Amino acid sequence: MYQLIRKFLFLFDAEAVHHFAMNAFRLACRLGFSRSIITRCFQPKKLVTGAFGLDFPNPVGLAAGFDKNALYLTELQALGFGHVEIGTVTPKPQPGNDRQRLFRLPADKGLINRMGFNNEGVKVVAQRLRAWRQQGKMIIGGNIGKNKVTPNEDAWKDYELCFRELFDCVDYFVVNVSSPNTPGLRALQEKDSLRKILSHLQTINQQKTLEGQAARPLLLKIAPDLTQEQIDDVIDLALEIQLDGLVATNTTISREGLVTPAAKVEAMGAGGVSGKPLTRRATDVVKYICQKTNGQLPVIASGGIFTTKDAQEKLDAGAVLVQVWTGFIYEGPGIVKNICSGMGQ
Repeated sequence: MYQLIRKFLFLFDAEAVHHFAMNAFRLACRLGFSRSIITRCFQPKKLVTGAFGLDFPNPVGLAAGFDKNALYLTELQALGFGHVEIGTVTPKPQPGNDRQRLFRLPADKGLINRMGFNNEGVKVVAQRLRAWRQQGKMIIGGNIGKNKVTPNEDAWKDYELCFRELFDCVDYFVVNVSSPNTPGLRALQEKDSLRKILSHLQTINQQKTLEGQAARPLLLKIAPDLTQEQIDDVIDLALEIQLDGLVATNTTISREGLVTPAAKVEAMGAGGVSGKPLTRRATDVVKYICQKTNGQLPVIASGGIFTTKDAQEKLDAGAVLVQVWTGFIYEGPGIVKNICSGMGQ
């Protein structure tokens, strides 16, 4: 059924359809009986998974970028996601890059996006999360970034602002320095820049502990385009400052191996590629990290996960959890249930 619906939806602008579909879904979930039906239809079997001191009802989560402003948590909970990562959130609201900025690659089962951290700003998102927490219960991750106009030397201040504002709203944090769509952002993946940001956030975590609050697990999201030497630097730093884990990976700037005609891809312009073209590279990065650290550094795997087989490959590579995004677009609302149904057999 969804495959037919998808053909219709794919006739229209990708970003516009995203908001239309989720707003329609939100309207349906406002009615208690229809939300109950949706929940019964799409809830996966229980596959409780422990990670970062948290118990996830299943290992399949939704990656950051889908629900940037925490607008659809009730609906995503009804679809059975084991966790949802909101954001990327920045201190100040920003519109992101000019539209059109989200493109489909159906022949590759992929997407190209150059959204540019469009979001309503951390205060609005935090307020929305606090209100939702009064009636909803789900593991929420907070993916945080810097504003486009903030110079890199002051980036640590933006991450601190987001960390403090969201501290009581989310269950874990992911520092995003790996999006290819904010100019200069990926330069923050260099070891010295990362140390300044991450060690500062860990200091705040320690202060919160002294105040009687539980520290929040702190993770870093990395790009698939890092060299082995750069990944080694990330691993060394993560172990040094006792990060709770890594998210591997973000989108890639590579266009290698795409089936879509090169002229068509070039016309779409800059942006990160996600979906099936990322599957193998993301798995290789997960496997390398897990082997290099002997499993000391837990990894959330993201990149090209559509099926149980895709998810199991990431878990077999050493990941503790997986996240979908592009797979959700192509496979539809049953993706979590379908992935979980094939696990543990």
